[in-house]
Amino acid sequence: MQILCHLSQLIEKSAEKYGEKIALSYRDYDREQWMGISWNLFARRVDQSARSLVALGIGVQDNVAVFSQNKPESLFVEFGCFRSRAALIPFYATTAGAQVQYMVNDAQIRIIFVGEQQQYDATWSVLGLCHSLEHIVIFDPKVERHPSDNISMSFDEFLRLGINEPRYQAEVQRRVNEAQDSDIANILYTSGTTGQSKGVILLHSQYRFALEAHTKVFTITPEDVIINFLPFSHVFEGAWAKLCLSCGAHLAINLRPLDIQRSMREVQPTCMCAVPRFWEKVYQGVLDKMESGSALQRSLIKDALKVGGEVWEKYTSKGKQPPLGLRMKYAAYDKTLLRLLRKTLGLTRPNIFPVAGATVSPEVERFVHAAGFDMLAGYGLTETCATVSCDHPGKLVSMGSIGRPLPGVEVKIDGANNEILVRGATVTPGYYKKEEETRKSFTEDGWLRTGDAGYIKDGELYITERIKDLFKTSNGKYVAPQAIEGKLTIDRHFEQVVVIADQRKFVSALIVPNYKAIEDWAATQGITFDSREALCTDTRVKKFLAQHIDTLQQDLAAYEKIKRFVLLPEPLSIENGEITNTLKIKRRVVYDRYAEQIEGMYVE
Repeated sequence: MQILCHLSQLIEKSAEKYGEKIALSYRDYDREQWMGISWNLFARRVDQSARSLVALGIGVQDNVAVFSQNKPESLFVEFGCFRSRAALIPFYATTAGAQVQYMVNDAQIRIIFVGEQQQYDATWSVLGLCHSLEHIVIFDPKVERHPSDNISMSFDEFLRLGINEPRYQAEVQRRVNEAQDSDIANILYTSGTTGQSKGVILLHSQYRFALEAHTKVFTITPEDVIINFLPFSHVFEGAWAKLCLSCGAHLAINLRPLDIQRSMREVQPTCMCAVPRFWEKVYQGVLDKMESGSALQRSLIKDALKVGGEVWEKYTSKGKQPPLGLRMKYAAYDKTLLRLLRKTLGLTRPNIFPVAGATVSPEVERFVHAAGFDMLAGYGLTETCATVSCDHPGKLVSMGSIGRPLPGVEVKIDGANNEILVRGATVTPGYYKKEEETRKSFTEDGWLRTGDAGYIKDGELYITERIKDLFKTSNGKYVAPQAIEGKLTIDRHFEQVVVIADQRKFVSALIVPNYKAIEDWAATQGITFDSREALCTDTRVKKFLAQHIDTLQQDLAAYEKIKRFVLLPEPLSIENGEITNTLKIKRRVVYDRYAEQIEGMYVE
């Protein structure tokens, strides 16, 4: 049964109920084994963190930052902030120094908790420009500190500040007793694809409403094991983790993103939230294995996925019973090939798998359900405390929809652009210190403008395009770049795609290929090369990829199709400022950086 209370009391009340049951686990890379943290220990660490924050002079609604990859300590500090009524601001682990400086100064952050060397170095590099910052607390004891550093401390040193101090304990308890739903829980800075980041305010009341609403849609139990794939600084993972904790589930914290598949096999999770790109990679991996198998193996796997897809798309998603023959055929595949697939992924006990953050292609949606995973497609924003809509188990699901609105959340379609508007208790009161930005983001009668276009059909929400990203060609035709990009990246030969079309005669693209896939193909064709630059300019490679592009975009209108493209020898990266921490393309940066290549595609 879900524990519903103010987040300042959630871990404490859960410990009273679950005691020594495992609440969190993580891989200890020195011992190469997973370590468990009980609810009792979790509660003690949260309370110690709250007392130590008070000891350092953090007051009610002061701002504290965590700049780290996912770690148990991140949760100790966040819930410690909730107990002491401070606001927690999570930074992405890959955030650059300049952005750290901006957020620290914008929010007047006094204490920053850093995960490892990269985060410590980024913070230290801008320390002299962050006048509000008083303390750096370091999670990883292996971090090498700067010789002149006299303001940092280890996490163990931090925890000891509040031990055996009754006055700090009494102050924490007083704050917990006085905690309000109107308190700020988090300030989440958006990625800023077009400009400077905005701090989205999330109140405790938003979380309370969201946590309760989700359990009216689907069930998570104390027997569920949830693995974290996205960073806690992402609203999707951050809110999802709080939901799972409120249901008593076990969180298996994946510390290093690149280890996720290994972690899944070791932990055998029952649930995981992810972005569509994760499942695209899984799908591409299965297709690769099919290609390397025998003709019989390829035929069987292809048929198993076809049968599974048909069962879901035509019957179970519509609340119908498949015909007996089809049902028996799928049951046979489910106990053999599909079961082996789930075992290979480490998902032998699947419950639910929420997916949001981008459009899910029909091929991937069909594949995931065919494999036996209950993918819940959804839609949300940082400004809505994550979920606006999602698939509701037990209700009809249509291919391509992003589900039904969460109970208590209102959605309507507005204006000539068909903009999706949202209203409800999960919606932010606004942006931190940005009244004008807040005013522009709401209608006069209080609806949040999402910036996304869509429609509602039979109670399900569909998204068509991002209004701000809608391009207009010089011929007056409108093009949705993300839809075109998504069609290509479903193919294993394409890693990243950036469409160019605004005020241009035709659509073109900058493409980062899957270098390994292209190199393997080139080897089979006897194509030699001494660099990626040479590979990307080889006419045979470009012709091969052009054929794939033509196939993938055959259902697009003529004016939407990519006519020319340039292959890039290096991937777009966060470090180069070309993509955001949430992997969204910073189009202005990319267009400026590759201006010469872009102009070259439009030379007659």
